[in-house]
This record gives sequence, C-alpha cells and structure tokens, in this order.
Amino acid sequence: MSTGAPFWKTKRLDQMTAEEWESLCDGCGRCCLHKLRDSDTDALAFTNVACRLLDLGTCRCGDYAHRTRHVPDCVQLSPATLGEIDWLPPSCGYRRVAEGKDLLWWHPLVSGDPETVHRAGVSVRGRVVDERKAGPFEHHIVDWPGRPPAARRKEKPR
Repeated sequence: MSTGAPFWKTKRLDQMTAEEWESLCDGCGRCCLHKLRDSDTDALAFTNVACRLLDLGTCRCGDYAHRTRHVPDCVQLSPATLGEIDWLPPSCGYRRVAEGKDLLWWHPLVSGDPETVHRAGVSVRGRVVDERKAGPFEHHIVDWPGRPPAARRKEKPR
C-alpha cells in the first residue's frame, strides 16, 4: 500500500494520465453554465443557465464523450488550454492544481465520495435553470459561479 502524496501534488498537469486528468473534475457543474462576454469591453458575466447536456441532478454531462457533436463550442479543457480560460471557478480542481493549490475537502478525490461536492453546497444542483426553459440569458446574470463557494462545514467522518 502506497503512502506517498496523491498524484495531483506530485505531477504537473501535463504529466497526468487521461484518467488522472478527468478525475480532477469535482462534478460541481459550474463550468457548464452559460457565460456572456461583452464584445466591446470583453467583460464576463456568469449566468445560472445550464448547458442542455448538463444533468441537473448529477451535475455531470449527459453525453460527455460526444458533447461537441451536440454543443460545438463546448470547451475541451487540457493542460495546454487551461491558461487561456478565464472563467473557471476558483474552486475548480483543474484551476487549483494549476495554481499550485491543493484540492478542497469536499473534492471527491479528497473525500472519497462524489456526493460531497453537493452536500457541501458547492455544486449547481438546485441553483440553475435548463437553457431550453431559461428565455433570454441576460435575465439570468448571477455572480456566484465566479466566486469561491461558501461551502458548508466540513463533514464529520461516518
């Protein structure tokens, strides 16, 4: 049994296996919310409107493997593109590791439970509207996706 440091503390993003890379996603769904960018000022506005592929219960993509067939402008995160993206939430595992920070206590890789992100109040579960029901996105501008989440208190071990 290995007692070494976890891979996200010992490997650069570009050294991770595909499985390690994908596991950095905490399943919060914040990156799957529509964002609006002002064409004149380049200012970014977050919305509470979810991509049509986002499962609002699990906060995971409903067709991750084929998402770009359905949503051609879906962004493919990679170590190379990560530095160009300015809208990942401050709690994002990819962003945190890229910035040299540790994953937070509710991240499934730390907690061992993919539901912790939801129980901690970090995910979009119960906070968003499906894009097919939203109407004008401009009516759904919010700031919480771009702020550090006010996560509920750390759970006690069961």
